[in-house]
Amino acid sequence: MNILLANDDGVHAPGIHSLYDELSGHYQTTMIAPLEERSTTGHSLSLDKPLRLEKIRPNIYGCSGFPADCVLMGLGHVMKQNRPEVVISGINRGANLGQDLYYSGTIAAAREAAFHDVPAIAVSLVFNAVNEEHRYHTAAKVIRMCLEAGLHKHCPPKTLININVPNLDLAEIKGCKLTEIGFRRYSEEIHARMDARNREYFWIAGVYEGFAANIESDCQAVMDGYVAITPHVLIDRIPRDYSGLGQCIEKLNAKFSA
Repeated sequence: MNILLANDDGVHAPGIHSLYDELSGHYQTTMIAPLEERSTTGHSLSLDKPLRLEKIRPNIYGCSGFPADCVLMGLGHVMKQNRPEVVISGINRGANLGQDLYYSGTIAAAREAAFHDVPAIAVSLVFNAVNEEHRYHTAAKVIRMCLEAGLHKHCPPKTLININVPNLDLAEIKGCKLTEIGFRRYSEEIHARMDARNREYFWIAGVYEGFAANIESDCQAVMDGYVAITPHVLIDRIPRDYSGLGQCIEKLNAKFSA
């Protein structure tokens, strides 16, 4: 199977390298990721400037553009003759739960693949503090398990699969849940400061204040110690059948409980 990896944290980020290390020994894996961090850039494309592609080492490339550019570079150039059977974006440093997906460059890379009818998975590691041990290896193993269960084969048209993995050891994860997109609350703080030339500037400083109560949400599943597997529909009014995803999740849960 041919796999294209992308992200928004950059080509040197530990998350995407954990994913590459986990998958490249089993699948033909190519990485194309931004040369610099592109977090919270949403679905930006570089239409007003040329793109540069830098070969870091075999099958690993840095791209000067945004996450969605990286996927287009894979589909239209690097893997044009060897089209990926699935695009996986991540492992993101931090959650992509609830409405975060509308800001996320990680999600944008997966969304771009889904626009082009390539099965697409976004994966994020959810932790509570930056000084925690980041268990990217756990999220990478979860993604390999998902591929082995055939999750990508049951991705409906024009739909991406958003996966959020708790920052736990694999043995501590309770299983997987098929979830809805939740809602996370953030404050509206803006910090005003003065620079060295006595000119005012601002930082968006909103802080996370919790999520809306919904037992079916991705937020609740991760809080409870489960991997949240959330379909994100790109185009309305297309019939959706998630029975295949449900069967894959049953297979995954059988592995977690074994």
